Amino acid sequence: MAPEVPVDVFKGTSKVATALNNGYSKGAFITFLAGTGDYVKGVVGLAKGLRKVKSAYPLVVAMLPDVPEEHREILRSQGCILHEIEPIYPPENEVQFAMAYYVINYSKLRIWNFEEYKKMIYLDADIQVFENIDHLFDTPDGYFYASMDCFCEKTWSHTLQFKVGYCQQCPDRVPWPVDMGSPPPFYFNAGMFVFNPSRSTFDKLLEVLYATPVTSFAEQDFLNMFFEKVFKPLPLEFNLVLAMLWRHPENIDVEKVKVAHYCAAGSKPWRYTGKEVNMDREDIKMLVKKWWDIYNDESLDFKGENPVSEEQTFSKSSIMASMPEPTISYIPAPTAA
Repeated sequence: MAPEVPVDVFKGTSKVATALNNGYSKGAFITFLAGTGDYVKGVVGLAKGLRKVKSAYPLVVAMLPDVPEEHREILRSQGCILHEIEPIYPPENEVQFAMAYYVINYSKLRIWNFEEYKKMIYLDADIQVFENIDHLFDTPDGYFYASMDCFCEKTWSHTLQFKVGYCQQCPDRVPWPVDMGSPPPFYFNAGMFVFNPSRSTFDKLLEVLYATPVTSFAEQDFLNMFFEKVFKPLPLEFNLVLAMLWRHPENIDVEKVKVAHYCAAGSKPWRYTGKEVNMDREDIKMLVKKWWDIYNDESLDFKGENPVSEEQTFSKSSIMASMPEPTISYIPAPTAA
């Protein structure tokens, strides 16, 4: 059984106020794009998915300078707000990652500079949103919200968790050995998270980054270390990493999934062949079809409305309004290794 998470906190009304001057700052979804490849299709699909669920918030694209103009024009035509950012590289000669392309992922840290938004929800470009999750903008400030990852795939073979056979999604299946001390802290997947932009947090992120040796999962490992003290788990339905479907089916009700993360090998809908391992599963086929149904739906194309980013504000749901605001400082200031 997966560890208990505070699901009551995340049962929002899925309704936000659109009136101006209600005393709350604006929010936005944000994704990251680099290079000339096909991930632009993922961003288009994400933009259309957010429109399908009638989100009141815009989609911002933090993109590196190497994104070509033709891709930028496609994204503008879909109502995305484009912000070019400069890349951030890991410390020199520190590039031993699980995947070669992870080297550029540290550039995501620049999204903490977008202080024009009080709160943002980050979504990888290989994610699709199937239900309105606007109520996550009402979560108390000062925390980092994300769903917990799984350590059962071979990509985690370098970790103690994998070697022991321990996974935080099923801690009772193979208990953490007593002679190894306390189990590792909860570890989140950084494909989807809720955060408060802050220039001071960004400055601290860079300071700690350049004083910390890199590890296999690049910025995800780094963010887990940095935000360990303020991390709050979201239920898996807010970031279904597809491997959970065959690794931890007891923890997943695919019909209730709000956000699907197509990060398993062979699962990118725009590259899908069904030939890779586990890709011939009926639940995978269903999720890939749902993505394509959204991507191909011309009624979801941007119609040229006034940009919501300039107008939108949000109010607290009745649930959140009754919760006290935390006094905790957002920056945990971890000690560099």
